[in-house]
This record gives sequence, structure tokens and C-alpha cells, in this order.
Amino acid sequence: MFLDLHVRLACEADLDALFALDVIAQREESRRAFIAHSVACGHCWAATDAANTAVLLGYGVLDKSFFGQDFIALVVVGDSARRRGVGAAILRGLESRSFGTKLFTSTNASNLPMQALLAKCGFIGSGQVENLDEGDPELVFVKIRP
Repeated sequence: MFLDLHVRLACEADLDALFALDVIAQREESRRAFIAHSVACGHCWAATDAANTAVLLGYGVLDKSFFGQDFIALVVVGDSARRRGVGAAILRGLESRSFGTKLFTSTNASNLPMQALLAKCGFIGSGQVENLDEGDPELVFVKIRP
């Protein structure tokens, strides 16, 4: 069942909930620091059920860390909210806040669900980077916008 979703700017009060959604943030201080920095800079957007905006379902980070281009650095959806349109809503929300003609993102070659979501949302392959994660290349995607 798909939800009626709302994507809003994350705030400092959301940090604990953002960390709880992200299994990597639960074990790595560097990921928590990245999330906190993204929130402080206004780059982090949280997805909620429109009927209950206090409960976070996922989040995404949009910045210009990829050669000065708009880049979706991270999309995280809580386990209980997966396959319910949250990831697509986050991508659409971030895209609506992107001002360039190209919007980039990346994911591991092993992350088939994310690759399927990106294809569904109009992203196309744009290359790959080796040696970030041993044996699991990072695939780069772009959405060309009019």
C-alpha cells in the first residue's frame, strides 16, 4: 500500500530519528557526522506520511559534491516503509529542489533495488567508479532535465 507522502527539510530535532533509520549511522560516527552536517547545511530532506509528519520514513541528501553538479548523495528508507513509494517520493522531492539540467546520483552495483528505482524515476547510467567498495563498483546515474 502506497502512502500519501510529504518531503520536508530536515531539522536538528530530526537527527535521532534520521540516525535510527540508517543502519550505517547506527554503527559509524562518520555517517552520523555526515547526516548532522547535511542537516545543518540545509541539504537533508525527510520523508513523512502526510497524515503524521512527526514520524520519519526516510531521507535524502542533495548537495553539489559531485564536480559542482547537483548530486543526490544519499537516499535512505526505513525498513518498514520500503516498497511503499517512499524512495520515489524522496527522489522526486530532491529533484524538485535541484536547479541544474543534470541531476546525478550513484549506488553500488550490488544494490539492485536502488538501480530499479532510479530507472523507474528516469535516471540513466553515466559511468562507474572502481575501488570504493572492494568488488562492488559504484555506478553513477544522471537524470537529464529540460
